[in-house]
Amino acid sequence: MMLTMAGVHAHYGHIHALRGIDVEVQVGEIVTLIGANGAGKSTLMMSLFGNPRASAGRIVFDGEDITRVPMHEIARRGIALVPEGRRIFQRMTVLENLQMGATHADPANYAADLARVQALFPILAERQAQRAGTLSGGEQQMLAIGRALMSRPKLLLLDEPSLGLAPIYIRKIFQIVRELNRDHGMTILLVEQNANQALRVAHRGYVLQHGQITLAGTGRELLESPEVRAAYLEGGGHG
Repeated sequence: MMLTMAGVHAHYGHIHALRGIDVEVQVGEIVTLIGANGAGKSTLMMSLFGNPRASAGRIVFDGEDITRVPMHEIARRGIALVPEGRRIFQRMTVLENLQMGATHADPANYAADLARVQALFPILAERQAQRAGTLSGGEQQMLAIGRALMSRPKLLLLDEPSLGLAPIYIRKIFQIVRELNRDHGMTILLVEQNANQALRVAHRGYVLQHGQITLAGTGRELLESPEVRAAYLEGGGHG
């Protein structure tokens, strides 16, 4: 098992944001979290890094209890986050952004990792000397994913990767998610507002409501669930 969250509670101040979360991600899986805005999806992602720290329950990653491990140490364990809104270094070049992603990686792997990322995203090779802030939204999202991959993660966390992108880039991003998993064996935990696309690429999924898991199943089961269809797939709320 790559990741287990067992009975996890977390608070933002007086707000009880996560209420007894049980989530599992097996090696080689794509697992997606869907839910309305404010359901706790991004909080769940950030709780893996201890921000906010779990107030109850356990988080086990790759066989190690990381519930109390300091934030800066968790990335070294092999978890990489592509945050909502991308948060690339706008004034740095594309290449410098990728170099920042390799901070915790073995320098001996740098050339191979850069070649792999540039093969996945040829546009990043073409634009490596360009300032990152001048890229399109879709190109910035590719850069954010590429930067995360430079750390050679065991688990890749993607927080709303399609948010604000044009349809052509949304299709490209989900194609890349599939490819990373299928061709590179990448284990992925995906938070996504586009429930339809997310469940189509996911092996399994969870529905989060008010900080609690209310449904779980395979991607296909959730796509066919009347509750999910009504809430997220037929003009209902996006998460």
